[in-house]
Amino acid sequence: METIELEALDCDIGKRMDVFLAEKIQEYSRSYLKKIIEEQLVTVCGEVKKANYKLKSGDKIKVLIPSPVNLEIKPEDIDIDVIYEDDILLVINKPQGMVVHPAHGNYSGTLVNALLKRCHGLSGINGVIRPGIVHRIDKNTSGLIVVAKTNEAHLDLSQQLKQHSIERKYVALLEGRLREEMGKIDAPIGRDPINRKKMAVTSKNSKNAVTYYRVLESFQSNTLIEAKLETGRTHQIRVHMSYIGHPVVGDPVYGYKKQRFKLEGQLLHAALLGFVHPTAKSYMEFTAPLPDYFKKILNILRNNV
Repeated sequence: METIELEALDCDIGKRMDVFLAEKIQEYSRSYLKKIIEEQLVTVCGEVKKANYKLKSGDKIKVLIPSPVNLEIKPEDIDIDVIYEDDILLVINKPQGMVVHPAHGNYSGTLVNALLKRCHGLSGINGVIRPGIVHRIDKNTSGLIVVAKTNEAHLDLSQQLKQHSIERKYVALLEGRLREEMGKIDAPIGRDPINRKKMAVTSKNSKNAVTYYRVLESFQSNTLIEAKLETGRTHQIRVHMSYIGHPVVGDPVYGYKKQRFKLEGQLLHAALLGFVHPTAKSYMEFTAPLPDYFKKILNILRNNV
């Protein structure tokens, strides 16, 4: 069981305890934190309090986070598009609709389930739920992802990610027409203060996020862009594009409520991935073509111009 100890400051006076915890412990949802409050796993100065307890300056809060339940993730015979593979890593072109690793509500049919069937060994750095997973892309984002078979490869690739030296380029179709042919969005991203299941551009409890973009093609009411990530925040491209008023077409969370096309998810594709091979120390670069459903929409737009 993990123990987290916090102290309420003058600026926290009067805050509800569940709100305070949601601000300070962002890796867990507010509903989950309320649940552990109800289970009397949170104390204030040694006393159990309710979620609506109003904090006082100097209150010492102790939070006990239950240890995760060890789940048996089963190998599954699922076809995956392997672009490259050697003894220490794989590069995979993930389809739209596939979850990268098991999580609440998705314990089968994930990329990890498929990898466990295909590979004899995967990096164990991220534990039983995320073996081999160095970085992720959203369920309804398609494209390239690198997977580590060894811990050494995982650590090396993670360090490259941290240093922003991994080349990642995405292709996205946006709502509306961009005025500028290229640009930079430098806006911090954190949990949406109103809806904790979403991310947002916010100065509160956020991390810096930088996205570069350039226009590939313009249509009457849409723009096709290439986006390059400097940082890799959750939903970064989707949040940044929505922030500048041009959400990704088909995005069910950050996009328009009324969608012109019937899509399963956002038109966002991880088209290029480049990194230095952990042992060969040579730069490797991979590309993946746009999925057919993405190209179909582009053909519709081109014919309407």
